[in-house]
Amino acid sequence: MNVLVLGSGGREHAIAWKIKQSSNCSNLFCMPGNPGTAQIATNIAGSVKDFDAIKECVLGNKIDIVVVGPEDPLVFGLKDMFAADADLKDVLFVGPGKKGAQLEGSKDFAKEFMTRHNIPTAAYRSFTKDTLAEADAFLEQLEAPYVLKADGLAAGKGVLILESLQEAKDELRNMMGGKFGAAGNTVVIEQFLKGIEVSVFVLTSGKDYLILPEAKDYKRIGEGDKGLNTGGMGAVSPVVFADAEFMAKVEERIIKPTVEGFKKDDIDYKGFIFIGLMNCGGDPYVIEYNVRMGDPETEAVMTRIDSDLLSHLVAAAKGDLSGEQIKISEDGALTVVCVSGGYPEDYKKGMVMTGSESLSHNGADSKVKVFHSGTAMKDGNLVTSGGRVLAVTVNGKGIEAQRELIYSEIEKIQYEGKYCRRDIGLDLLNYKG
Repeated sequence: MNVLVLGSGGREHAIAWKIKQSSNCSNLFCMPGNPGTAQIATNIAGSVKDFDAIKECVLGNKIDIVVVGPEDPLVFGLKDMFAADADLKDVLFVGPGKKGAQLEGSKDFAKEFMTRHNIPTAAYRSFTKDTLAEADAFLEQLEAPYVLKADGLAAGKGVLILESLQEAKDELRNMMGGKFGAAGNTVVIEQFLKGIEVSVFVLTSGKDYLILPEAKDYKRIGEGDKGLNTGGMGAVSPVVFADAEFMAKVEERIIKPTVEGFKKDDIDYKGFIFIGLMNCGGDPYVIEYNVRMGDPETEAVMTRIDSDLLSHLVAAAKGDLSGEQIKISEDGALTVVCVSGGYPEDYKKGMVMTGSESLSHNGADSKVKVFHSGTAMKDGNLVTSGGRVLAVTVNGKGIEAQRELIYSEIEKIQYEGKYCRRDIGLDLLNYKG
């Protein structure tokens, strides 16, 4: 099969790396890809938001299946464009249509979906500028901390958790005043859930599903989960508290009613569901849905799938996963993200990088893998081109051994301003429940 992976980050590199291992993969293309994907696939220049360029790529390279990495093309209706185009309608497509993508594209839509299908989540209400007084009154009923969420897409930065009531009221006005652009025209205010987070990943055909390995990510820039939110500084899989009992609750209370909800609401959904959960005293509550895989969790999760991912994706896109069985490695995975100095605020680009090539050739059997997140080639040199630069993943048994190996390997990577958190996995190593 000829496969096209859309996207340019570490998530897409990891997905492409896993697809490449399938005996059914004839030719692998990434659009636009990155220097990491260039080692295992053919990169095609173009934007994931340029639907005409995507069509040209699909037809020109006789693509059999398209796998969408980021959320934007899904929210903007790429799947719907394929379905309506006589030349594209028979190409297999992994990702929901515009209606299903609203689970990520609109926090309000997602909350209404959960409420309608009795899926456990935090109490909430949605507000606009016209209902600001009601929003203030609702905040006054809640206990700190206060959770404000921009309704629309805000590049992962639209969620604020605030300790003071006055600060919450001030930020509410900032959000509605354009802090996150149009994404903040509607703001969801919800009850704060006390617990520990876990990311659960599902591949669904819209009627059945496979549960992928779960992971825990680390969003804050500073060690001990301090400082500004980022796109993710690392990930660990499996997650010690997501045991069989907890995951059984997740499946019965959340995954099954979510997939049943697609049927009841006539949502055509063939793709990944990323369910951000809070474990509150052993009970799972949904924080958010995403309609694609997470980053950097994907860079850990993909390395633990021992079965043929491409076979699973084809079956999902065809609408029937009943013949598929996912195999998950008993070895764990730990991912650490190396970022640019100054991230998530202003940072320099174009810093020459050395050493990453000595870590791994990204072979399926290698214990150390390097996934490119924000890199580029310039004058024959590998350089930084984003805030999150590389995601390094190690596999093995035991977080302690994984941590020892990964941090010794990361020392080999050199570029000006390199930073990574040194505490990834420590909380799970010391987890007491």
